[in-house]
Amino acid sequence: MAVEWSALLLTCRQGHGAVSALQRELEVRRLRGGLGPRPPALLLVVEDPWARLGSGGATLNALLVAAEHLSARAGCTVVTADVLRDARILILHMGREFSFDDCGRAFTCLPAEEPGAAAEALVCNLDSLLATMTHRLCVGSPPGVWVCSTDMLLTVPSTPGINWDGFQGVRVIAAPGSPAYARNHGVYLTNEQLSLFFDIVLCMAGGVTEEGFLKGVGDASVSTARSVLWTALRGFPLSMACIPNASYSYLTASASEYIRSLTLLPGSASHLRFCKTAHSHVDQPCLLEDGSSVTNCLLEGAVQLAAGSVIQHCHLQGPLVIGPGCLFSGLSVGSSPALRGYPLHDIVLQGHHVQLQDLTCHVFTLTGHLDDWKSPVEKGTYLNVPWDEFFQRTGIREGDLWDAEMPRGSRCLLSARLFPVLHAREALGLQDVLWLLSLATVASEQLARWRTAWRMSWQELLPCLDMEAELGTRQALFFLQGQRKVRRVLLGRQDSSLLPLARSAVHEGYHEAVLSTLDEVASTASDAGIVARALACIAEVLGCMAQGEGGLRSGPAANREWASAFGRLESGDIAGGVQELAAERQKWMSRPALLVRAARHYEGAEQILVRKAVMSSGQFITVEQAELPPLGQWVQVLCPARLDLSGGWSDTPPITYEHGGAVVDVAVLVDGFRSIGARVRRIVQPELRLMTISRTPTNKVVEELVCQELEHLQDYCQPHAPGALVKAAFICTQIVQFPSQTPLRVQLMENFGGGFEVHTWSKLPHGSGLGTSSILAGAVMASLYRAAGKVASTESLIHSVLHLEQRLTTGGGWQDQVGGLVPGIKIGRSKAQLPLRVEVEQIPVPDGFTQTLNDHLLLVYTGKTRLARNLLQDVVRNWYARLPSIVQNADALVSNAEECAQALRQGDLVLLGKCLDCYWQQKKCMAPGCEPLAVGRMMDALRPHVHGQCLAGAGGGGFLYILTKAPRQKEALHQILTNTEGLGNFSIHSIEVDTCGFSVDIVGCDTKDGAHPGGDRAV
Repeated sequence: MAVEWSALLLTCRQGHGAVSALQRELEVRRLRGGLGPRPPALLLVVEDPWARLGSGGATLNALLVAAEHLSARAGCTVVTADVLRDARILILHMGREFSFDDCGRAFTCLPAEEPGAAAEALVCNLDSLLATMTHRLCVGSPPGVWVCSTDMLLTVPSTPGINWDGFQGVRVIAAPGSPAYARNHGVYLTNEQLSLFFDIVLCMAGGVTEEGFLKGVGDASVSTARSVLWTALRGFPLSMACIPNASYSYLTASASEYIRSLTLLPGSASHLRFCKTAHSHVDQPCLLEDGSSVTNCLLEGAVQLAAGSVIQHCHLQGPLVIGPGCLFSGLSVGSSPALRGYPLHDIVLQGHHVQLQDLTCHVFTLTGHLDDWKSPVEKGTYLNVPWDEFFQRTGIREGDLWDAEMPRGSRCLLSARLFPVLHAREALGLQDVLWLLSLATVASEQLARWRTAWRMSWQELLPCLDMEAELGTRQALFFLQGQRKVRRVLLGRQDSSLLPLARSAVHEGYHEAVLSTLDEVASTASDAGIVARALACIAEVLGCMAQGEGGLRSGPAANREWASAFGRLESGDIAGGVQELAAERQKWMSRPALLVRAARHYEGAEQILVRKAVMSSGQFITVEQAELPPLGQWVQVLCPARLDLSGGWSDTPPITYEHGGAVVDVAVLVDGFRSIGARVRRIVQPELRLMTISRTPTNKVVEELVCQELEHLQDYCQPHAPGALVKAAFICTQIVQFPSQTPLRVQLMENFGGGFEVHTWSKLPHGSGLGTSSILAGAVMASLYRAAGKVASTESLIHSVLHLEQRLTTGGGWQDQVGGLVPGIKIGRSKAQLPLRVEVEQIPVPDGFTQTLNDHLLLVYTGKTRLARNLLQDVVRNWYARLPSIVQNADALVSNAEECAQALRQGDLVLLGKCLDCYWQQKKCMAPGCEPLAVGRMMDALRPHVHGQCLAGAGGGGFLYILTKAPRQKEALHQILTNTEGLGNFSIHSIEVDTCGFSVDIVGCDTKDGAHPGGDRAV
């Protein structure tokens, strides 16, 4: 549950100079989903109308701006308070400058990643506060105005326990703290500002009188404002809600405390989990000690970081040794050489973008982590040592740092002109502050160079910091390390998702950089699997660029403009193919419809490489010579259907050879029949006669086709073309050589003395989920081999079907043919490697358990059919994106398959039922939307009567198989479903385990129409 804000406003000081940059930051958060599923209609950065306005003045000004904008959106011509009545408004205050982050406390980056986020991004304190306010603290509150500072790390439990019943007036939210914390982190009041707490809230507090509230204010304007506030607000009740498990950590000006806040894990109530490296590329992570923190960095080579040190927004090259107590920020790769040779411990080293009117420059500051900015020179320190010691060591004098007119009480680190900004003759760099660390006597030329540079104090630099440039640099560094992540994940075959990074790249205009990196990986990788994933990632970037417009991602990829690139990939010229794809892509970037079509073609290119990878299974196909059947003699193959009891989808390429798969299958007779078959005979005419008999829920469909020329076979790779499966089988069995210069008639006459006639049939409806297509492919290949005087083992047929389905471009897995070609109950497995090899293990079951299964298993035809192709495209797309839910589910599918196999070995129906139910949940995770509403009603009605149930195959329709609690429940369950509304046409069928497997028989020469098993009744 989340609050739906009407308006979100971020206030900043006058003269801040980065209003447009901050507005972009808010807009980017809207794009990447950081403001909730329904982001605020009004998203605005509000600059204070004058300096030193104070938090109270900034709140009132922001509220006025919100009312003005909401009034305009409501069609009003004047500002009206009525628009605030039902509005939910969140006002966030940027507050004062922050010594350790040029973008302020709001945009201080936290060492955290959000793996579940839709778009990958740095996690700022602002993001943490927005999440806390939207999803935790404000949930359940009535319409109103929430005001929150951004100068603290706030942790709130997921259920804060605030009671909003009957709430009226104003409520302040408190977190428990110690007296010591209150002393060290109190608030201060100046008469020139209007304070949110000491002016607006105080006038509603109990025990405060009007006289006491108004007196003691020196400034007349503040006194007048207080009088108005007293009159307007005194009647509102003020209450407090204290959240016991909440915590509040103010981001102080103490470097040691700030470092500690970034290296200590937040409390258990936090929605964030801090990590040692966040959004960073580190070549040697073993050199980062526990208790250190690296955020938004590139650390190349040997960069050693001690516990208690923090690096943010840096690109460094080793060798470097950074000791404890350090905070490094804003250092570019060119700074690395200067760092070597200095004692790097207990220091704060920062690079800053500075704007001096029309001049931009890069300035470095160096302080000690124990230094206090405001301690007077007599008591203070610099680089953690007393000023006198520092002066003696470096030769610097007080007069170098402070004007003679400055009172001694005002001389402190904050006002010391320590930091070189410009030099008349030489370029300045990091070495111009690092020399201040020297332990030995400083060379006179370093001191002279420092003295002749124009230097500024931190107090003088603060107003000149260029937040827009700093945000831009951080963004560029984030995507630079993101490009390294792309290489690392793809080349290292890591199961990390790159889709969130792709979304961010599109949102923030870095998509070309990411596409370029993906092109580079795809064109240089030696592994076709890596190339395929890189191409799939390019498709994702293009899909993100279309922003949900331009049509469905799943669709044809046959535009002639891409044919040349596809041809190169087919021929094995991967680098050339990738380069041609990239060149063609540039022509398809102008609008969403073209982007979607380009994405489809990249997925088509990826499928070429998947096909080539799967075809590596061809080395496990062995065919032996056998007696050639006489001319006209029929070879008939009959096959059972299959039930997938667990593990399906893990057999699907590329999952099966990148992750590894395991599927438990059982070969079954449906209503006592082997439902799938093929018969082949040689004929005198040198041609191919194909007859396909298929079933719909209402009738039989017969298709006849005669192929006399090779060109009649050229559509074998188009799954919906007439006879495509049989055409592909002729090519894969090498009965026909295609392509070839030898005509089809000549090939047939020379090799076989004539042609072939093939009949195929299935008694099961299309889209049944019982593995029909793949099992039929196995039947066709087995019959073709035998009719051509050859014979193939079951293992060879399993791999032959894999090979055929890649040539056919349907891209299926191996579980269907394992289920239908191997008898009984078995588990098939494939390892995460190429070449792809499927190994099958028969599962021994207790005596009598096979009959028990026959008595307790039933098939329910749901009346719904659905093709698995679009489901398959979606699953493969999500796998290549390595969505965390899909990766975890792939693990779970395999482990559930092994548990299911164990349940069968033990003869445990209850455990088997649990595995079936678990499997159905896993299928729904893999392919959301595969449970139609009517099927859901059917499963709900059956649930009290079954141990478990699951839709067969990919889901979406077809057959539901159920494991009943009582035996032989066909009639009873039929009555239950008949009395259930909204199911449509359904039928219940008996099934029994086929312990014999597929059969190959010579059945004679009689060929009368209808004299084939396809004439039997259909389900």
